[in-house]
Amino acid sequence: MSIATSAGPAAVSKSEQAYGILKDRITGGSLVPGYRLVLSTIADELGFSVVPVREALRRLEAEGLVKFERNVGATVAGVDATLYLHTMQTLSVIEGAATALAAPLITAEDIAKARYLNRELRACLENFEPGRFSRINNEFHAVLYGHCPNPHILDLVHRGWSRLSAMRASSFDLIPGRARESVQEHEKLLALIESGADAHTIEMAARAHRTATLNAYMAQNNQPPSTI
Repeated sequence: MSIATSAGPAAVSKSEQAYGILKDRITGGSLVPGYRLVLSTIADELGFSVVPVREALRRLEAEGLVKFERNVGATVAGVDATLYLHTMQTLSVIEGAATALAAPLITAEDIAKARYLNRELRACLENFEPGRFSRINNEFHAVLYGHCPNPHILDLVHRGWSRLSAMRASSFDLIPGRARESVQEHEKLLALIESGADAHTIEMAARAHRTATLNAYMAQNNQPPSTI
């Protein structure tokens, strides 16, 4: 797989350039879990020496995106199941709270945008593309929690979504059968918000939605369901 590059600003080191290019490929799905990252091949493709590429790979290893194995070398790391579990458990709580707090501030325009995005998600089900579905799904939820007036909770939500992105953990790559149920739950959640349901009801619905995705993943991997 070719990894093309272009000349970056003079102030950006070759190590930083290599790191950015490789991270983009990994988090974007171009380099899949298990893909061998051959130092000399990458260096040749980027037009760098092996030193900055090695530094970049070590940075990616520290972030959990690359792993080094004896007699194999560097490979793209798979999804850390425990980290995925903990991240999804945390998101179910904080995103539920953020959605409930944001609900009174959601406008008719926001509801219309969310419904449009959910129609796009439904259309994605016909020729399923997990990556595209996940991107639109992220946009949908950002509409619902985006007006959360508590900046600390909102920051935690953003951190949780960023961690999932860094893991390449599109839930719909892992459990594609969950996508159709998710779209249906979106409609129910929108109906609750639009009807002016109380904060507790909205929070529990948003939390249950996130937990259902986690539990589908757990079931697929023969693990007990989350109790969060």
